[in-house]
Amino acid sequence: MTANYSEESIKTLDWREHIRKRPGMYIGKLGDGSSPDDGIYLLLKEVLDNSIDEYMMGFGKIIEVDITEEYVKVNDYGRGVPLGKLVDVASKMNTGAKYDSKVFKKSVGLNGVGIKAVNALSRNFQIESAREGKGRHAIFERGVLIDDGQEINSDRKNGTSISFYPDSELFGKFRFIPEYVESMIKYYIYLNAGLKINYNGNVYVSKNGLVDLLNDNINEEGLYPIIHLQAEDIEVALTHGNQYGEEYFSFVNGQYTTQGGTHLIAFREALVKTVREFYKKDYDPSDIRASVIAAISIKVEEPVFESQTKTKLGSKDMGPEGPSVRNFIVNFLSTELNNYLHKNPAVANALLRKIQDSEKERKAISGIQKLARDRAKKANLHNKKLRDCRAHYNSNHERKGESTIFITEGDSASGSITKSRDVNTQAVFSLKGKPLNTYGLTKKIVYENEEFNLLQSALNIEESLDDLRYKHVVIATDADVDGMHIRLLLITFFLQFFPNLVRKNHLYVLKTPLFRVRNKTKTIYCYNEVEKRTAIEELGKTSEITRFKGLGEISPDEFKYFIGEDIRLEPVRLHKDDSIPDLLSYYMGKNTPERQDFIIENLRIEDDLIEEDFAEETETEKIA
Repeated sequence: MTANYSEESIKTLDWREHIRKRPGMYIGKLGDGSSPDDGIYLLLKEVLDNSIDEYMMGFGKIIEVDITEEYVKVNDYGRGVPLGKLVDVASKMNTGAKYDSKVFKKSVGLNGVGIKAVNALSRNFQIESAREGKGRHAIFERGVLIDDGQEINSDRKNGTSISFYPDSELFGKFRFIPEYVESMIKYYIYLNAGLKINYNGNVYVSKNGLVDLLNDNINEEGLYPIIHLQAEDIEVALTHGNQYGEEYFSFVNGQYTTQGGTHLIAFREALVKTVREFYKKDYDPSDIRASVIAAISIKVEEPVFESQTKTKLGSKDMGPEGPSVRNFIVNFLSTELNNYLHKNPAVANALLRKIQDSEKERKAISGIQKLARDRAKKANLHNKKLRDCRAHYNSNHERKGESTIFITEGDSASGSITKSRDVNTQAVFSLKGKPLNTYGLTKKIVYENEEFNLLQSALNIEESLDDLRYKHVVIATDADVDGMHIRLLLITFFLQFFPNLVRKNHLYVLKTPLFRVRNKTKTIYCYNEVEKRTAIEELGKTSEITRFKGLGEISPDEFKYFIGEDIRLEPVRLHKDDSIPDLLSYYMGKNTPERQDFIIENLRIEDDLIEEDFAEETETEKIA
């Protein structure tokens, strides 16, 4: 049946309706706060960006951020929004001072959406401004103005205050994870030396900019002191470590471009070019960049990003009348890094040794690599280990941000997931038995071991994490001792050879229910003993209780609920003080007696844990 196409088919949405109907166009995905790129963090960033722009223009040296699980308030001491335009900047699209390049020459963006999206996607949004002894406020609910305050006398310092509650109708049951907020705030202070951000009573400030960023993100001491280079509109910090892979932090006008862009491409090219010219030898780019950790920040007039969330720079020029981004960065590094290496021969020698060591290792496994690639290509032609999906993270597919691969063990488990998955966004990779413990082994094993070689090929991470085919890499194992062991072996593999997969928040563990409690009218899935007890109280003592021993015991019809909209993923995260070599040495090394003593000393009875969980929940209810 053909739909009737007439005048009634043409709809006009106002700004608020359009944002709420298509939130992904403005903040990426919605999410519940469990991932650092979930929409609630984009809302916070949009508000903070305005305060940061004020600081960059020389107004306001401190920003106050207060966040509870659902409430956000950001207060700055900049110039304050002009009072007569207070409502407009919060509710009229394509409205903002950033269109005036004299006022905001090198701001984060010029889209005029910013806090309008925050307003439309919040159940309550308040904005208040103070300027020269006068003040005004406006209050909105889901983008609808409900209180247009009049201009009044105010003794408040100049500045803007914005508070909002993200709308649970859109975001569901969400919460702000302090660690993710702290990470965002740290990037702001690294890029704005001297700026103070007070987050929930803790003050964050950086004196050394990108040097502080690298020091806070290097688990082990670099092979040479961090090289720090600065000029107008550019700052660079870099060193080399002993880890596998390359690690970069790239920024444009204070925006963390997690997906890089033209500036990062230029930096990687410039590093190779400069090193080759300094040592007068045509080293392979992979040997020069192996184990590098670097940060680059540039300022561009009227930047162009490849998405509304501004995670990848698309600009080719520094400004309407400026040089190209590539030439600007190449010329800067060719001059400044070259001069630095001439003035610091100890650093130059340490860098040379690292390049030569990388070259030796690469040549030692080059033959194995070729055989492994050929084997992987042949296997992929009839590869039953990988059931792929249609959307990929490094493609232009509209759902690439949702792409997920489940790594599981055994035919029954992989079969259940395969039958219940979304073939558009979810892939499945099936392991054959327990993988090898790779602790202490070299990267040769990645190519010599068929399982790891095919897994690496499936993820497409041999050359670079930039080519990763799936946004979420999910370990899905049974909830028993063997399943936990497989999980640890896989995490060891990724930490040993592809640590950036963890650092960039791509690695997760799938949480599946341990119990099913049901009666004739209702079924409840429980992920722990506390939930099981609560379910029994609700459904009655005579309800049927099933303990799932393995993923293969969960039918595909049931499994689809656990990998659908309500999927529970536990991120594998590294903290600042975590040393990967120390972690792997302790948990996967040959210190069995030490680990045994730790287990005995920290052994706790299951009933004690349950009672503690109940006590914590009761206390939480009292507080709420």
